[in-house]
Amino acid sequence: MSTGRLRTKIHFVILISRQGKVRLTKWYSPYQQKERATAIRELSSLILTRGPKLCNFVEWKGYKAVYRRYASLYFCMCVDQDDNELEILEIIHHFVEILDRYFGSVCELDLIFNFHKAYYILDEILIAGELQESSKKIVARLIAAQDTMVETAKAEAGSVSNMIAQTM
Repeated sequence: MSTGRLRTKIHFVILISRQGKVRLTKWYSPYQQKERATAIRELSSLILTRGPKLCNFVEWKGYKAVYRRYASLYFCMCVDQDDNELEILEIIHHFVEILDRYFGSVCELDLIFNFHKAYYILDEILIAGELQESSKKIVARLIAAQDTMVETAKAEAGSVSNMIAQTM
């Protein structure tokens, strides 16, 4: 019987632009709004001021912030001190690869204008701060199915609107 923890628990995910603008946040542990703002502010300044040749994780308030820069965005995940940084870097990379596959070379504007899709993709990968789906193909299939449902719902809503308009 193992006494160690089986799974890594991610407390939160933050995507920050090089200018310090928050592009996505997802909280898996309870934080008050004030604590969230403080975490974002402190981690943003900590990460954005680090040199490019330094390691991709820092200690912060008894936790470990693991981050990686892709183009103009920093992807940051906060975990416990004893969690494996390399595993978190792999989860970040997995998320970015799926975003790339979905958007076709994802950029910051994709996340700004399609933030709901970015959240949906993240929700397919992580549930309650734990990795749930490591297969890119399965996530791609789920996203495609959701896109189909959304398009069907839009078409049905449009036809219902047309029928209502015709009766008036």
